[in-house]
Amino acid sequence: MADQDEDFAAMFAESEHAGPRAKKRPRVGDQITGKVISVGKDAVFVDVGGKAEGQLERGEISDADGKLLVKLGDTVEARVVGDTGGVLTLRVKLGRGPEARAELQQAQELGIPVEGLVTEVVKGGVAVDVAGVRGFCPASQIDVRFVDDLAVYVGQRLTFRITRYEPRNLVLSRRALLEEENAKRATETRKKLEPGAVLRGKVVGFKPFGAFVDLGGIEGMLHVSELGYARVDKPEDVLSLGQEVDVAVLKIEPAAKGDKTERISLSLKALATDPWRDAAATLVEGARVRGKITRLSQFGAFVELSPGVEGLVHISELGTGRRINHPKEVVSVGQEVEAAVLSVDLERRRIGLSIAASGGGSADDVAAVARAHPPTKFGTFADLLKKS
Repeated sequence: MADQDEDFAAMFAESEHAGPRAKKRPRVGDQITGKVISVGKDAVFVDVGGKAEGQLERGEISDADGKLLVKLGDTVEARVVGDTGGVLTLRVKLGRGPEARAELQQAQELGIPVEGLVTEVVKGGVAVDVAGVRGFCPASQIDVRFVDDLAVYVGQRLTFRITRYEPRNLVLSRRALLEEENAKRATETRKKLEPGAVLRGKVVGFKPFGAFVDLGGIEGMLHVSELGYARVDKPEDVLSLGQEVDVAVLKIEPAAKGDKTERISLSLKALATDPWRDAAATLVEGARVRGKITRLSQFGAFVELSPGVEGLVHISELGTGRRINHPKEVVSVGQEVEAAVLSVDLERRRIGLSIAASGGGSADDVAAVARAHPPTKFGTFADLLKKS
């Protein structure tokens, strides 16, 4: 009978600790979230779950004037730095002087984040004041992306993880914390990530071929061709670092060898109004239009009639009255020109223009020119070989 009683007691104890809703007592080094249940003269008490109570010194959660920043019922985040078996000791920031040095040692051992003020740019990184102790954060550890100008961080109060702490040698990393935070945010972002989804993101970097957008712990690529219907040479011409934008998800590809995350293709163009819809109502054969030459090729000049809508003036329609070898002999990029519409193919998004037919004459005259100059057709490479 005694054996049975002991077995029952053991099973009961096990169920108490292993139940699905059981919450373990926080340990030293754990980051906790708890509710303020009592405010005393010197300390604030927090319910941290797991049948445990934490204690925060008032100075930890007071402003420079000593005004308490929390009240009963508020939720606070803190780190467990001590456990006497009764009340847990909590911290949200470090002290100063000898006390700070002891806490820095503990912060490194337990992986506790620390707050520091970036004071100056030094060789290879930045100097950081952490509770009166001078520390160093390498340039590669200040952010998850390469930062060209470290001076932008000077004067900022940031959170770091201590990677090395020895007398006169405090080495910090902000990148480690950012990567951990991004991993948590990415979990939530992936729940919404699918082709066709529209997400809010922040522009975090540029390359000649496009912009990187942080969607929430995951970055996507906004190719220069997807910035809009208008022709864009550089993404910096239409976007700026830190700008928030709504983007459509075009495609998601599995992570390639050597990549940490999947490849996500984004688009601003997919959310914009197609300018060709308006062009369809106004561009007809015989119409006179004005535009700016955007680029030149061997066979003609491209003219932007409105953002996202370009027409082609074939080299034979440049109105010189003489044979030329290249459009650059008579026109230049950026030049404003007047032209006549020879042909419109909305399905293929092609507009044939003529500068030769734009001067003088009535609309009927221009239409006659259009009939006499059908749209130029370019053969295949095989056709050119046959002719040669």
